[in-house]
Amino acid sequence: MLADARLATSTDPVPDGQPTDGAPLDQVGVSAPDLQVFVFGLFFIFGGITSLNDVLIPKLKSLFTLSYGQAMLVQSAFFAAYFLISIPGAAIVQRIGFMRTAALGLLTMTAGCLLFAPASLTAAFPMFLLALFVLAAGITIVQVVANPLISMLGPPRTAHSRLTFAQAFNSLGTTVFPYVGSILILGSLARTDVGRLAGPALDAFRAQETSVVVRAYFGLAVALALVAVVVWTRRNRLKEAPVERANPFAAFTLLGRPRFAFGALCIFLYVGAEVAIGSLIVNYLIQADVFGIGAEAAGKHVPFYWGGAMVGRFAGAWLLRVVSPGKVLAGAGAAVLLLLATAAETHGAVSGWALLAIGLFNSIMFPTIFTLASEGLGRRAAEGSGVICVAIVGGAVIPPLTGHLADLTSLRVALAAPALCYLAILAFGLYTRRALEYVRPKWTRFGRLDML
Repeated sequence: MLADARLATSTDPVPDGQPTDGAPLDQVGVSAPDLQVFVFGLFFIFGGITSLNDVLIPKLKSLFTLSYGQAMLVQSAFFAAYFLISIPGAAIVQRIGFMRTAALGLLTMTAGCLLFAPASLTAAFPMFLLALFVLAAGITIVQVVANPLISMLGPPRTAHSRLTFAQAFNSLGTTVFPYVGSILILGSLARTDVGRLAGPALDAFRAQETSVVVRAYFGLAVALALVAVVVWTRRNRLKEAPVERANPFAAFTLLGRPRFAFGALCIFLYVGAEVAIGSLIVNYLIQADVFGIGAEAAGKHVPFYWGGAMVGRFAGAWLLRVVSPGKVLAGAGAAVLLLLATAAETHGAVSGWALLAIGLFNSIMFPTIFTLASEGLGRRAAEGSGVICVAIVGGAVIPPLTGHLADLTSLRVALAAPALCYLAILAFGLYTRRALEYVRPKWTRFGRLDML
């Protein structure tokens, strides 16, 4: 019975046929298909909400007449939460458990969505940034729970595949939400020239247009609150092994392991590159020498970027069972570099679709980097997840740099910034192309030898 199981805390691979008698469950995993479905739902929710930034950015850029660099502050405010909240989030997991922490994260997300109402009433860009930060804080907490939890709910040897499959539901959310969001949020951009408005008329127009954003996020708040209630009713589904209270910042000692440190750096670069490209898609496609279409129509193309990631993750879940994860990662990195070069050096439909096709090869990157970096962490897996979630702050750093580069040059030249990120990811794939050898822990009467 699930209620009698203790939660695993590792992604250490265990070969087929490996005996497990006497080994702790953190080396075996927990069989809990019902909780896997729950975690898939969490991935869908926070993936979809994160992708709404891609249609929110052109909306706020137009309403507040922002430069590309200023508009990218949306991503800075959002992803800064990962830097500030991830380690406290990991400490909360250790203190109150996975399910209770998930409920707390969902309620924080609800509060962030509700803060869009006062942001609209004031019609002030900084207030929107505050609402996005609180929303992202909740997502960070939920993601600190979801990433290691899905790795633990099943055999450790299939953790790569299982996390990739879960990320496919993340991509399903990022495919659905931008399409609906582009209709609800971007529909009026082409009908009004904000540059001709000033004073009270401009304030009134901003308040009116941002009320559309409020309605969308209020609907999300209601849905999140309901999910939080459901999660709270399941808070005792797992009996988790007690964890001694410790300094949460001790997790950063894991960066002394070269493999983990390289992986954390690649998470930083990957998230930054993925978010930078997604944030520029609408403005890139509306250029006359690319698609030359309106903002709403361009916004409806964003799901192709995230939909490619969804298709790639379902396929990748199978591919990662038969090919070395490091080799798959290196191949995906090389493909993205080729697509970025094609987008930058060509025009028309070829340029636009090359940029959108990057999502297909992004698909396996986050889960594969995460599990490759986390292999061998054992009981420190939750700490490792917290550190890796801190690295997601790359989404707050790389997009503004890319935006400033676009302001100084052009959107095409700005693609060089994410290209450098993918080059490092390719190198990490080559570095980890050989599987980490599993070493069965040795025990003495004083405990595990590798823990002494």
